Parts: sequence; structure tokens; C-alpha cells
Amino acid sequence: MEPSVYVHRVQYYETDQMDCVHHSNYIRWFEEARCFLMEKLGFGYDRMEALGVLSPVLAVQAQYRSMTRFGETVEIAAAIEHYTGVKIVFSYTVRDQATGEVRCTGKTEHCFLGENGRPGALRKLCPAWDALVRSALEGWPG
Repeated sequence: MEPSVYVHRVQYYETDQMDCVHHSNYIRWFEEARCFLMEKLGFGYDRMEALGVLSPVLAVQAQYRSMTRFGETVEIAAAIEHYTGVKIVFSYTVRDQATGEVRCTGKTEHCFLGENGRPGALRKLCPAWDALVRSALEGWPG
């Protein structure tokens, strides 16, 4: 699967006393990029939730490589790394748009909950989204 690239301009409020982006903002950027990817695939969170399916985060992993500062623009490449039908893992690479330098890499792992709040297979909870994910991954070795 080709990653989807989301562009974000760093805001002043995202920085900290050390004059760089606070680490928690990278996790927010992962979410922005993931939402952008899902919309690009044709099935955003709003559509999935309207059908009664939630996709909570089970785990987050981030490796900080270099500092990002106010006024810089970053590109966050997001891709589906792994999908079992019950869980989905997204991977992210944050790069400085001007230099291409990697600022952060990471992953998020999610499950799927039905209207009853219980975990379930996406093919049963939301067959249309399951088909889109499988289609996006077709021919991709991940």
C-alpha cells in the first residue's frame, strides 16, 4: 500500500519551553494523518461511527528522531501496516517538508467495537470498510 501524505504546519501552541514541538503533538498528528488516509480510502471515522462501529486505540508507539519547530511544515506519511480483520495497525513517518529529515516514526494499533461495545471482526461489523481495507492492501506484502 502506498502511504497517504498529510501536510501539517507547526503551530506555536504545539511547542514547549525548549522551543520545539512537545512530544504529545506527534500522536495528534498521527491521528490527523490516519483520518486523512481513511477519508482518502473513502471511509472516514464519521461514516464508520454512523454505522455503529468504533475503532479505539489499543497501543501507540513513537520514536522521536529530531526536533520540529514552530513555523516548519511536516509531511506525515500514514499507511496500513497490518490488518487481521479484528485489529488494524497504522504506521507513520513524520518528515520535515523542506529537508526530508525524519522527525518521528510511529505506529498505532486499533480494534473494532460494535454498537454493543464489544470487540468484533470488521467484516461482520462493517463489511464495506473491511472491503476497502482489503482492497487497499491487495498485492502489498505488509
